[in-house]
Amino acid sequence: MNLNFSKIPKIDPVDAEKSVARYKTSLIKNGGKTQSLRLALNMIDLTTLNGDDTVATIKQLCHKALHLADNISVVSTVAAVCVYPNFVKLAVKELEKSSVKVASVAGGFPSGQTSLEIKIAETKYAVEEGADEIDMVISRGKFLDEEYNFVHDEIASMKEACGSCCLKVILETGELLTLNNVRIASEIAIAAGADFIKTSTGKITPAATLESTYVMMQAIADYYERTGKMIGIKPAGGIASAQVAMQYLAMLEDTLGKKWMTNKYFRFGASRLADDLLLQLSTL
Repeated sequence: MNLNFSKIPKIDPVDAEKSVARYKTSLIKNGGKTQSLRLALNMIDLTTLNGDDTVATIKQLCHKALHLADNISVVSTVAAVCVYPNFVKLAVKELEKSSVKVASVAGGFPSGQTSLEIKIAETKYAVEEGADEIDMVISRGKFLDEEYNFVHDEIASMKEACGSCCLKVILETGELLTLNNVRIASEIAIAAGADFIKTSTGKITPAATLESTYVMMQAIADYYERTGKMIGIKPAGGIASAQVAMQYLAMLEDTLGKKWMTNKYFRFGASRLADDLLLQLSTL
């Protein structure tokens, strides 16, 4: 890894809070309300990652992805469903001939506390089962011990195991202690080949916050300015209302621009959000 840490901006949490304060009062604009709600819906990864998931659970999730609300003509589809590797083949079958992608967590999700060999094996298994996307989580313990090369090389190995699949790298920002660490982790993940950087597993609190997402967006913006390459971003965990989703989208447009306003570069990991978006659309 050839990152020059002296050139990575230091993050002042007070400044970050001030930067996102205006988005916390963002409202859904009436003129484009339908379009905004549909856009947010199209950016969702519907997710079930529970120990009691069953075949019926996965089938129900995929049915929801394909039939969000058949009585609402303005509804679009979600971006993807996200499941454990052992359910990938089933999800692929249930979603065949649709535009909905199949994402799989891999690499010892959610703790990441296992060997690289096992992480790679699990990733390859998910890819062989038909996954379009892999969501992995970084080794936070190694990161907090400042073993940055280890974290970088592990991500790079996972990216290689993914082949042509999209790799989303989860930073688990709630465990990184500082926004400065969030910026460093973002830089490492991007340098290692991440296609997306993602805030959280959704398994701890705090999960996604506007502040952590803003810092990650800044890292992406700086990388784009240096290289011209677009990296995606996925806030995940705790985003349950249409109003909060609009705050993230307003920040996305201001920070990264209109080119990022598509599910190719922005996702919500927020299954409960879909229900509120549908509720809002049903009133229009």
